[in-house]
Amino acid sequence: MPRETLIAGFQFEGRRVPVMSPQQGIFKPAIMELPLSLTTVPVVPGKERPYEDEIGEDGIRYRYRGTDPNHRDNAGVRLAMLRRVPLVYFHGVVPGRYQAEWPAYVAYDDPGSLTFTVLVDTRVSFQGQGDHVAEDGREETRRYITAAVQKRLHQRTFRQRVIAAYREHCAICRLRHQELLEAAHILPDGHPRGMPSIPNGIALCKLHHAAFDAHIIGVTPDYQIEVRSDVLVEEDGPMLLHGLQGFHGATLRTPRNEALKPSRDFLAERYELFRRSA
Repeated sequence: MPRETLIAGFQFEGRRVPVMSPQQGIFKPAIMELPLSLTTVPVVPGKERPYEDEIGEDGIRYRYRGTDPNHRDNAGVRLAMLRRVPLVYFHGVVPGRYQAEWPAYVAYDDPGSLTFTVLVDTRVSFQGQGDHVAEDGREETRRYITAAVQKRLHQRTFRQRVIAAYREHCAICRLRHQELLEAAHILPDGHPRGMPSIPNGIALCKLHHAAFDAHIIGVTPDYQIEVRSDVLVEEDGPMLLHGLQGFHGATLRTPRNEALKPSRDFLAERYELFRRSA
């Protein structure tokens, strides 16, 4: 969702109600007693974030505002926890774009580390109540919630960041229709080094993503595009000729920022798989 839309909010009984603040992560509209939303700003390479929130095995570790546990924003989140009131969690994908997750329940308050633990799901159930805990009753449900949210956020964040790094075009054919663009992993999710980071991704259109995953197209560590030899000699009309064969020997178009370019080590490992398939 665009940041401008979230800040503009909606009209309720003649008053404008934003759902996100342009300045702070914990946001309580003037008409509400409790906070409405929590926001984690997107990662920008080379720029430090004001708060380093984390998505870990136990949920989203959301940082306090400042260092005072009794700051009114922190106190508001704590009260939402004790009353078991759901919030909206906005996860920054790229500058100006946010993924919305709801309902987000504050499950644990840790003043020692200045963090709240937040879980996102419709099936959170609670047991007990105290000053610091209002957590779900089933451990297996908690693990499921965390894994599902973590995967969803990582996948969508990975796609948006990779496409933004490639200036919204396919690195092979230059197609610019974002609805037809995808983020291809160089090393897959299950690989020990297959993290959802920009150097492990390439923005490709749906055709070239499928061809890359099927090892019909390979990319050398020097960013040279190769088409598998058996496909290169096929005769099957203009789509094969111009959509695949015509790019053999071309150079992959990469981001200008060196830190965002595909990892040559990752490409070398992936290229070996392409060579073996040939």
